[in-house]
Amino acid sequence: MTGQMPTSPTDDNAPLPEGVVAQTQRVMDNLVLVLQGVGLGLQHVVAARLFLTEFKRDYASMNAVYRAYFPATALPARTCIGVTALARDALVEIDFIAKRPGPG
Repeated sequence: MTGQMPTSPTDDNAPLPEGVVAQTQRVMDNLVLVLQGVGLGLQHVVAARLFLTEFKRDYASMNAVYRAYFPATALPARTCIGVTALARDALVEIDFIAKRPGPG
């Protein structure tokens, strides 16, 4: 699945939410919509990559929002990377790898 930015799912030109908490919530909500669009949910996520422009400042806040979307006993594998910039001056971008359950 492609990386998701904190853009509005209905208006790509709308301003980004202010702050890493609101941006992380928007990104996670966007990812839930993408998963639902292919008949999957967060329980199917096996890995995530998270990108932060202000790693030291924003990691704890982003992590609290991110973890709230998953049961504590079912967190996917994860890599979190500090980057110098993201499109549209976003503070966070996240992508998932999800696995469709097999028959049976």
